[in-house]
Amino acid sequence: MTRPQWEPTAEDIADAQLTSFTAAVTARTGREFADYHQLWRWSITDSAGFWGALWEYFGFGPIPGPVLASAEMPGAQWFPDARLNYVDRVVSRARADRPAVLYASEDGGLGELSWTELLGRVAAFARTLRELGVRPGDRVVGYLPNIPEAVIAFLATASLGAVWSACGQDYSARAALDRLGQLDPVVLVTADGYRYGGRTHGRCGDIAALRAGLPGLRATVVVSRVSAEVADAISWETASAGGGVPTGVPVVFDHPLWVLFSSGTTGLPKGIVHGHGGVLLEHLKAVALQLDIGPPDTFFWYTSPSWMMWNFQIAGLLAGATIVCYDGSPGWPRPDALWELAARTGTTVLGTSPGYVLGCIKANTVPRKEFDLSRLRTVGITGSTLPAASSLWLADNVGERVQVASISGGTDVVSAFAGAAPTAPVWPGELSVPYLGAAVEAFDESGHGVRGAVGELVITRPMPSMPVRFWNDPDGSRYRAAYFEMFPGIWRHGDWITVTERGSIVVHGRSDATLNRHGIRMGSADIHQAVEQLPEIAEALVVGVEQPDGGYWMPMFVVLADGVELDAQLRDRIAEAIRAQVSPRHVPDEIIAAPGIPHTRTGKRLEVPIKRLLQGADPATVVARGAVDDPELLDWYAARRPA
Repeated sequence: MTRPQWEPTAEDIADAQLTSFTAAVTARTGREFADYHQLWRWSITDSAGFWGALWEYFGFGPIPGPVLASAEMPGAQWFPDARLNYVDRVVSRARADRPAVLYASEDGGLGELSWTELLGRVAAFARTLRELGVRPGDRVVGYLPNIPEAVIAFLATASLGAVWSACGQDYSARAALDRLGQLDPVVLVTADGYRYGGRTHGRCGDIAALRAGLPGLRATVVVSRVSAEVADAISWETASAGGGVPTGVPVVFDHPLWVLFSSGTTGLPKGIVHGHGGVLLEHLKAVALQLDIGPPDTFFWYTSPSWMMWNFQIAGLLAGATIVCYDGSPGWPRPDALWELAARTGTTVLGTSPGYVLGCIKANTVPRKEFDLSRLRTVGITGSTLPAASSLWLADNVGERVQVASISGGTDVVSAFAGAAPTAPVWPGELSVPYLGAAVEAFDESGHGVRGAVGELVITRPMPSMPVRFWNDPDGSRYRAAYFEMFPGIWRHGDWITVTERGSIVVHGRSDATLNRHGIRMGSADIHQAVEQLPEIAEALVVGVEQPDGGYWMPMFVVLADGVELDAQLRDRIAEAIRAQVSPRHVPDEIIAAPGIPHTRTGKRLEVPIKRLLQGADPATVVARGAVDDPELLDWYAARRPA
């Protein structure tokens, strides 16, 4: 495509918070910036200057001592003299004219919490936690759906300097224990169940098993959702009764705010610790500057407490916006249910996944005709790569002036390395820009930066939201092994990308799942996109399997749409789609109908574990079954090994 699908107007640029920030930097430094890319280049060249400018721009007062005492990775030291608390920023954004939280579930109701109600509940629950003996550094955990009580519990925990961690109730007790059990928590906040896809899912049995595996618990607090009874627990209404305004305990910049967990597909999930200050600055940058979210906005990302986007969405409160919590399926009772809820809530920035967009395409939905989406100005996309065709569909069927903001990052930094900016154009199939402060490059195998060619996604300068540490990693060896072994002193993220000549970024998939056919490397995401555009294909998975005799077997597994059979004609259409849209070298050796594609609990295809199963590895060693959405599928794939 020779033209971008979206470009900012002069008014968009003038009104953007990013433009205001740029002017503040110019006033502070005397530097002039002709465009976004010049500002980005400065932000990674003068890291201390950039992050210090953010500190001042967002009103934290004079910079307290050095910004970056050590730039070494790992081990960078940010704002060592600062004392702050994440929650104080939320309190400072309170306002009377708009709600803080809107919330909905599949029953069709829509509720709201004013800022006064939100902060009153936070203050009250913080008092309850304090009465239970919770102190700075103690762990409070959640086993909860995406409901406002989860937001309140997190904020109350953080206000005390205690550490939050959570997972959604789609996790079994065993899977939840694999994560939360590592933390030795003192309080569990849970709900008696949740609703999804038109069904009620009681969780009393899992809650009992979870409590039995957490010997350090002092109390369990239960939110009533499905009218089930949990014994020996404090009711949420009792624990959060009262009012007031929370006051955050001042903590050092890198004091733990929360622990997020890796997918756990290859062993016990890694606990990733993030600090108050790093998250606060990174999220303000990402939400206010990159997505241009502020007090007039309603920010709704379809997510779960199991996924980092839940943490990211809460950052809307840091910017004074209204956030939306939805407990339910995005496609029930109809495929366009998410668009309907966006219209009802007056959402201005909506976040979803490529898979959901593709489902809407195949269901022939036209959201702009069905719903009033006049307030919607941005659709955020993450979780996997958004195909160019899906990006163009959003323009045609949601709104031509709606900016498509594809972002890519990870739980590791609880943010994005690249995405959109309100002053930069959008090219279909690409991420518009690297984020400010993120020194994104594509490295070849020799560790040299390349443009216009594929390479490993690396970050060459520290970011404040990089992990403080991994949990239970006293010498830092697991942390170093995760990111710094391939290129010492350089963060290697594990994605395979191209940085284009215009500075945008194309994500091709995970580098450890790269296909290498006849010496030509190709990202699996490119092939998945080509095949999944066919209406007969619900989902696809392609892997490249190195064989003991030196051969290379590249099968593709396809999940068929209802009523479709995989006959010779459909196989030919699949092969032709790959040949025409990707590469004739990467047409699979076999195309196999599969009952399903296994994913992590956050929806990512299990490409590498399936590859290892097909190479003959023991299923017990390739993936933790509790980390898989449908563990029985693993046995089906193991049975597909070549003889």
